[in-house]
Amino acid sequence: MQTIAQAQRALSSGQTTARQLVETALERIAAPGGEGSRVFVRVYEEAARASAEAMDGLRRVGREPSPLAGIPISIKDLFDVRGERTAAGSRVLKEAAPATRHAAVVSRCLAAGLVPVGRTNMTEFAFSGIGINPHFGTPKAPWRREAGHVPGGSSSGAAVSVADGMALAGLGTDTGGSCRIPAAFCGVVGYKPTARRVPLEGVLPLSPSLDSVGPLANSVACCAAIDAVLAGEALPEVKRLELRGMRLAVPGNMVMEGMEPAVAEAFNRALNRLSNFGVRITHLNFPQFERIAEANKTGGFSAAEAHVWHRAYLADQPEVYDQRVRARLERGAGMSAGDMIALIAARRDICADMDRATAPFDAVAMPTAPIAPPTIDSLANDADFTRANMLALRNTSLGNFLDRCAISLPMQRAGEPPAGFMLMGETMGDQRLFAIAAAVESVLKE
Repeated sequence: MQTIAQAQRALSSGQTTARQLVETALERIAAPGGEGSRVFVRVYEEAARASAEAMDGLRRVGREPSPLAGIPISIKDLFDVRGERTAAGSRVLKEAAPATRHAAVVSRCLAAGLVPVGRTNMTEFAFSGIGINPHFGTPKAPWRREAGHVPGGSSSGAAVSVADGMALAGLGTDTGGSCRIPAAFCGVVGYKPTARRVPLEGVLPLSPSLDSVGPLANSVACCAAIDAVLAGEALPEVKRLELRGMRLAVPGNMVMEGMEPAVAEAFNRALNRLSNFGVRITHLNFPQFERIAEANKTGGFSAAEAHVWHRAYLADQPEVYDQRVRARLERGAGMSAGDMIALIAARRDICADMDRATAPFDAVAMPTAPIAPPTIDSLANDADFTRANMLALRNTSLGNFLDRCAISLPMQRAGEPPAGFMLMGETMGDQRLFAIAAAVESVLKE
């Protein structure tokens, strides 16, 4: 699992070229028996090779646009790419007009010299944390692949593209956990930024109140580098925060319920190791979590806002939707204007209250998801799917409602089911969260 920093050093020293990095990625996409055909809905073979050669030429004369020039990335099928339809993992938009311009984040990636190798598969319209797509197939998570475990959603293809070496980073979106859940299920790192830092122009919306754009990659530093590009910031030098004296709050309510034994064991082991390194861990309850659940009882932001965007398509071609996605969209029709006004007010109050509650801590730590990835076959029943989906999204969605940054780090040992250790930082505390996560990552990797 190569990191971006490793690839950068190899490029700078002449040990490899952008063309070689891209060829490796394309070979893995095309590998017989691999997941490439389910991970990608479109592969940019010709454009990727041409872009890589251009970056190699610029690097030879010292004119590469950034240190990331030549790094292969994947792009979720939710971002506009000029001249292409943005289908968002659906059949509904198969006749949509091609995009006339790149999404803002795609333009920023191209300007930095990153090389897109293709568009990745996803949950239809990003509306699930599981990652199943009945139209284009479901990429299988790396763990016990022969059993066919779900990859997590909605950025399913993005996560598997990184885990399988088809790209060194994937562009994803996160409305309720769609970067972090696939990262946890596929054993990579997934980042959700403070939403306002990264522009959403040219990103097909799910819920504008909650949507954010973030990376999936093989390390905290990888995610920090791509996040900087997406946010239009200078590339950071991520310095680990000192472990001794770091203050982590661990919630005892809601987020620990329904936790599978393997996840609980990995999480408790991680906390014990961090404590041994001098991290101060405080277990406490956050009543704000129950208040979020209460505020969302009328439907929440996602269903209502998504229904507004989809209502014409739902009226015209309801049968073309994934029926599980359609059912969730249709529930949004019942939310009144008064319900939405009350929800917005409740969110404002809960966020302010949570800010006060977490002020004494560096971050809040919890399992990314309380479950390991179930098998695709085990979710054939709608009731089983709904239960797994709600559990997968439960912990991660808190950060979206609270308008915070959050990151998922792999915490399993070799041979164990994949599980994520999630750190939630403060609103606009992204750089500090990267420093905290880099320190925690160093412990979890040992």
